[in-house]
Amino acid sequence: MIAFVGLGNVGDHYARTKHNFGFWVADEIARRRNLSFRPGKGDYVFAESPSSGSILIVKPTSGMNISGVPVNEAHRRWEIDLSGLFIIVDDVDLPLGAMRIRPRGGDGCHRGLESIIYHLGEMEFPRIRMGIGTDEEMRPAEGYVLKPFRKEDQPLALEMVQRGADAAEGILINGLEKTMAEFNRLNREELVQ
Repeated sequence: MIAFVGLGNVGDHYARTKHNFGFWVADEIARRRNLSFRPGKGDYVFAESPSSGSILIVKPTSGMNISGVPVNEAHRRWEIDLSGLFIIVDDVDLPLGAMRIRPRGGDGCHRGLESIIYHLGEMEFPRIRMGIGTDEEMRPAEGYVLKPFRKEDQPLALEMVQRGADAAEGILINGLEKTMAEFNRLNREELVQ
């Protein structure tokens, strides 16, 4: 089974904020596959497509900073191998228009990833980092990530949601290595035309 876990914060107050990039990509993956989210047995919602090669899409509803609890619950419930547990997360240290897919790594000072690493007791899971950095003042990061994108940045942000879902499809069809080679090289200049 391959699982895509999009991180974000629930509620109308957070719905349009940069910190919800993981939710947006998860929603787009589900939309493309005509899947609906339903409540899980913990603080998460999930969409499952067993007929399409056992694909699971999860959105923790616990709040970003304690995402590790529901991610670990989903990991155990579906017995997901860590190499198939893809965490989709915003990254303030990457510019908007860039993404980095990695098979493993640290938390990069991201509280959601920090929580997941703590609760899984492992760092050996892949992540899809979606760049959200712009030329705005980004420090402190907590203030920056909890605001919506400026109007002029919204078209590129919407394009990157699509690219994030494209990367997920690439992982399913071509595997991690080929998808990393294709998507990690893209940058803002290649997307903006």
